[in-house]
Amino acid sequence: MRVKEDFNLEMVGIDVEERERAGTYMQVDSGVLRCTVKQPGLVIMSTREALKELPEAKDYLWNALEEDPNLGAFSNGYFIKTEPNANILFPVQACLLIEKDETQHVHNIIIAEENSELRVITGCASKPQRGKHIGVSEFYVKRGAKLHFTMIHMWGREVEVLPKTAVIVEEGGVFISDYICLHPAAKIKAYPTVYLVGEKATTRLQTVLVSTVGSHLDLGSRAYLRAKDTKAEIISRVVCFGGDVIARGHLIGEYPGVKAHLECKGLLLSPNGRIHAIPELEGRAVDLEMSHEAAVGKIAKEEIEYLMARGLTEEEATSTIVRGFLNVDILGIPESLKKELDKIIEMSEDAH
Repeated sequence: MRVKEDFNLEMVGIDVEERERAGTYMQVDSGVLRCTVKQPGLVIMSTREALKELPEAKDYLWNALEEDPNLGAFSNGYFIKTEPNANILFPVQACLLIEKDETQHVHNIIIAEENSELRVITGCASKPQRGKHIGVSEFYVKRGAKLHFTMIHMWGREVEVLPKTAVIVEEGGVFISDYICLHPAAKIKAYPTVYLVGEKATTRLQTVLVSTVGSHLDLGSRAYLRAKDTKAEIISRVVCFGGDVIARGHLIGEYPGVKAHLECKGLLLSPNGRIHAIPELEGRAVDLEMSHEAAVGKIAKEEIEYLMARGLTEEEATSTIVRGFLNVDILGIPESLKKELDKIIEMSEDAH
């Protein structure tokens, strides 16, 4: 694959050999480089192609989000759709790369039909250090379906990233999101919103961020609980070696008896950094169970001493604490990112 020489695709979770992948969508700038389907019950194509060939595709365009005329025309993006009751065994991988264009504007649509199960791993990266990525994403999780979406970003130091995302989850549906950004970027501003509109709909939104000098990251998640027995959980982990981080979370309970929890924690390891945590709970009905906890601080000396008393060196103790803090194992990130995690842990040892 040509871009293998230009980009380290493994770093954003992409397997160029497509082993244990149900399909692949790859876009470089505005052009589609690769689009394959390897399992029945699955449709993968560019959004523009879908709008031309699939009559139902138009029903999902600007349905979860209000159309923004200021964005202008989009250049492709991926359209991924399961058939009802389809169990897609392996993940679908999608890759959006900036190689030459100054601005990449995509519109993505994912539809998990009734009682289907789908995992999508999306990797985004840029070859130039300067550029802009505008991504509009609309996800639809139908009755009894499950969609697990993992996004891994690796942008250049002067790239601006401005995505808009909305998710609609119907009765008994499950939407899980893992957002991982371990590399610097000039600016990332994202606030995906999940609407739990069906009874017993569930979402879990997890974010892992590493900020360095020169980065401005304004990231978070929002969930509306609009039906009986809906549940939502937002978890955020931030390690800051510099730069400016705003970590947001907003839960809105609109139906009696819904349950939701928000957890936002940050490690500030440099005087050149800032973490601003903004957890919000909003109740609009009676008998809600909504809670939050937020904390920003450093690695506690007592924790290191406790581990050192049990035979670890100071460096090993620091590594153990940071690894546990990031909690990446529960996210199921690709093995290719584990080396990057080790580099981050080494940075934390130096900072400490």
